[in-house]
Amino acid sequence: MSAAPPAGSGTTGSGTATRSRRRAVTILLSLAVFALAVDLLTKHLSLQELSDREPVRLLGGALYLSLTRNSGAAWSLGKDYTFIFPIIAIGVLGWIAWMARTLRSAPWAVALGLVVGGVVGNLLDRIFRAPGWFVGHVVDMFSVFDPYGRVFPIFNVADSALVCGVLLAVALEFTGRQRDGTRALPDGRRGDIDREDPPAGGGTADRQPAGAGDQGDTDGGRRERA
Repeated sequence: MSAAPPAGSGTTGSGTATRSRRRAVTILLSLAVFALAVDLLTKHLSLQELSDREPVRLLGGALYLSLTRNSGAAWSLGKDYTFIFPIIAIGVLGWIAWMARTLRSAPWAVALGLVVGGVVGNLLDRIFRAPGWFVGHVVDMFSVFDPYGRVFPIFNVADSALVCGVLLAVALEFTGRQRDGTRALPDGRRGDIDREDPPAGGGTADRQPAGAGDQGDTDGGRRERA
């Protein structure tokens, strides 16, 4: 008969890490799919309702629905090198897939999920929309404070998801949160903050052995009685 593994064994730690990673990857993929679905839906509706139409004014002029097709980046930067953007997007997706091997942080999963949804949303435009494969123009429709993007570049849901994901990732880096669910401490150590379960063994390395404090009290009592 084989004995059960002792408490705090590597088996428990491995199971905890697996559950944390599975949870984080699920969050990443779910949020990416949601962002992509919303992006595709808004682009479809924009092409159906805004084609050959003047910009629609909303929120007292704070927002306009203005359909455009962009061959470049913001403010049409790089419009003569459209083929570069799909290459960059594929590289970003590959980098995120590589990082997901050690992903156990829920906040990082949210950030990367938003980035993936945004990148894929615009990548599909580059690949499948006119004028051709990998040189397609991205469908944009949101313009703030001006109907023609003269205050801020006209954008879409994918752009919004991408920017929000990047900003969240930057904030996580500045606060010391790591993708593996730990947090960098000032003394160089790491503490568990984002993992679903406590560390294997149920405690920290600097916990005193059971009865250590009682022994100190006993010795002190003896010295006082003496």
